[in-house]
Amino acid sequence: MSDKTFHNMLTGLTSDRIQHEGEIIVIGLGRFGSSLAETLVELGYEVLGVDSNEDIVQNHADMLTHVVQADTTTLRALRQIGAADAVTAVVCIGTGIEASVLTTSALVDLGIKNVWAKAITESHGRILQRVGAHHVVFPEAEMGTRVAHLVTGQMLEFLALDENFVIAELIAPAELIGMPLGESDLRAKYKVTVVCVKPDQSQFTYAGRDTVLGPSDLIVIAGHRADVERFTDRGR
Repeated sequence: MSDKTFHNMLTGLTSDRIQHEGEIIVIGLGRFGSSLAETLVELGYEVLGVDSNEDIVQNHADMLTHVVQADTTTLRALRQIGAADAVTAVVCIGTGIEASVLTTSALVDLGIKNVWAKAITESHGRILQRVGAHHVVFPEAEMGTRVAHLVTGQMLEFLALDENFVIAELIAPAELIGMPLGESDLRAKYKVTVVCVKPDQSQFTYAGRDTVLGPSDLIVIAGHRADVERFTDRGR
């Protein structure tokens, strides 16, 4: 999963600022929560998956460290599953804004130091912030923005690092072929930087001033959103 949301969540979950002890709790094992939980297990973390649906819980029994069925909207239920001992909890409830808000609020009341919550709408996100969520993410909206940049065919990959700075992968444009990047004057013309290059039938490597691109090479550029969009759309 390569979208901004998942990247940011994993960056936060594995940050040195949070010293993790015990299991990371993932509440809501839908498509997003399941992917997050399974990836954390692959990274070596112990994960307690929680869902109110018994069938979903059974389906994840062999995938996660532990998995339980529970209604997480009350402090009592959260204490019963040991949530009070956790450092990090992620609320991935995709349906039922009330359940999402109540669960987040209860986790905050338990004193969880690192509470992440998935929001469906902007108003949902504001409520989650007001009840104390430390991080609120909008995976559907952010994925929609990413896909919008890809469907035109101008970019092969798109990643927003924040609201105004992005990274994009694309086929090397004709104007950069056959000359050293240092002579292309790319940054002065478009205010973007070639970060790395993938020569045809090879692997990605660092891009330098002496790098000469071929017609089938892939490049990864970085810059402010408007500048990257202007560069990739210049031939339309």
